[in-house]
Amino acid sequence: MIVLIDSDILIEVTRNRDGAILGRWTALSASEHESWYSAVSEAEIWAGAFPREYAATESLFASLQCASVDAGVGRAAGAILRRYQKSHGVRIADALIAATAIRAGAVLWTRNRKHYPSEDLTFF
Repeated sequence: MIVLIDSDILIEVTRNRDGAILGRWTALSASEHESWYSAVSEAEIWAGAFPREYAATESLFASLQCASVDAGVGRAAGAILRRYQKSHGVRIADALIAATAIRAGAVLWTRNRKHYPSEDLTFF
């Protein structure tokens, strides 16, 4: 199974704040599952990273597989936006992450499920 890890989870891991998330992170790391992140999440995290977090952030991303955003993901994200942007306030970054998970057949690990109303998503 592929687990696509959302930005909010990656931030918690980098900042070492939430014990429940860190425990689940440790279990995931020790499992057979593949841990992926979206290039969109990397942009979001680097945009908000503090200099004291740079080394931990680099180490975190080095330990994971990056799922790239390609034309198919872009098209799928557009469909998600068309369907949920007005009714649910879905933003382009979340649509791209959702589309990445759906197209990769991955489950999405996030604490913000309300940002991902698509019934095509499965959560970790």
